[in-house]
Amino acid sequence: MLPGGRLACVVKRAVILLGPPGAGKGTQAKKLEAKYGLPQISTGDILREEARKGSELGKKAQAIMDRGELVSDQIMMDIIRERVALPDCARGFILDGFPRTVRQAEMLDRMLNGSVRLQAIHLLLDEETLVRRLSGRRQCARCARLYNVYASPSPSDGRCQACGGTLVQRSDDREDVVRTRLEVHRRQTEPVIQYYQSRSHLKHVDGDGDADEIFRRIAAVVEAV
Repeated sequence: MLPGGRLACVVKRAVILLGPPGAGKGTQAKKLEAKYGLPQISTGDILREEARKGSELGKKAQAIMDRGELVSDQIMMDIIRERVALPDCARGFILDGFPRTVRQAEMLDRMLNGSVRLQAIHLLLDEETLVRRLSGRRQCARCARLYNVYASPSPSDGRCQACGGTLVQRSDDREDVVRTRLEVHRRQTEPVIQYYQSRSHLKHVDGDGDADEIFRRIAAVVEAV
């Protein structure tokens, strides 16, 4: 380890966070980024930003996400290729929400061509907990701060405590869409777990509990390599 908790990267490192929607991959990726100095790459955030800007990619992606389906492998791979080429990824990066299919995992392997040490971490959570987490989620339309009507009740006036913006439910957090997303995950993403398991890159981590407690479990895995 380097001072400040940073990893001594002799080789470039990629930490891949796997798990169903609502498992907390984004939260944990941000904690990893802060501790180890490796940038978080969230394909979901990139796509939502494109949708916010109204780009052609964003419009196509938003329509697909609103149905609870996955954006095509090639679009996702193009986004990743462009992002990891930036200077802040010189020592490595954290992938949040990618790869989601075995084909994406294979495409990623071909792109990296053995130049990066891979660590895949699978967050484990039961389905009903996930449905409750996601369908109860509300986001500030102004600053994007997240609340949950179950875990941490939103302000009664429906306004963000940080900036006063309106709290809204994302279209892909409706319960019917959430269940579709979980079904898509089972059908298309769980084989990715087997893919990394077969290559001895995978570690399972209990994703239930306090976010800091979960992070300690993940950090122990990251630092063991």
